[in-house]
Amino acid sequence: MKRTPLSNAAALALGVALCGCCSCLKPDAKSPAVAVSGTPAVSVKPGINEEFLKPDLNPNQWVERFEKEGREVFDHRREIVAALGLKPGMTIADVGAGTGLFTFLFADAVGKQGSVYAVDISPVLLVHLGRRAAEGGYGQVKVHRGGEQDTRLPANSVDRIYICDTYHHFEFPAPMLASLKKALKPGGEMVVVDFKRIPGVSAEWMMTHVRAGQEVFESEIVAAGFTKVGEPLTFKDNYVVRFRK
Repeated sequence: MKRTPLSNAAALALGVALCGCCSCLKPDAKSPAVAVSGTPAVSVKPGINEEFLKPDLNPNQWVERFEKEGREVFDHRREIVAALGLKPGMTIADVGAGTGLFTFLFADAVGKQGSVYAVDISPVLLVHLGRRAAEGGYGQVKVHRGGEQDTRLPANSVDRIYICDTYHHFEFPAPMLASLKKALKPGGEMVVVDFKRIPGVSAEWMMTHVRAGQEVFESEIVAAGFTKVGEPLTFKDNYVVRFRK
């Protein structure tokens, strides 16, 4: 059956209903970013998230880009999920959940007794995630709007954090990492998947779009108080790194 596209207002209303509350869809307050040190945070990549904040964003276009054969993380999605070591009853935050490629695989892994926070900054994608959760009967999926500086997750609330092709979208990595560390339970783990950025090897668009390579991102994460515990997988274009709180 062909679906008729919803108006922006109708989509937002549906998203509120599916999320079960309106807080996840409230616009961000435009307060200055503040680093962990208390000094104003500086954007490391101004404007990188503008596309995802547009009210006329078409989620179907992003489904076609994110959930297709040939995208490395899509092709290896089940290997990646297995590497997280999820068990029934666990809670995981899918930070930068996007269209839900991994969100619902995680929901299957943790079961009805577990929880999945589907975290994103895009109101339109949150509506899409809420609709998918409702239509699929995924009551364990909690659609959650994060900010550009803070995931807004409860303290000590998650066993795992998953960040796929999203860390390079952190405009303010220091305060974001502080919020991620706060959200992890003691001994909890964070798995980061991102693009390899190697001069002379990586595609030109990666060199332009991704601000730094694996070594820089790892150093930022370790400086925030995480411990690197391994690289369970590696692919042609993406690396997979596990950190522990």
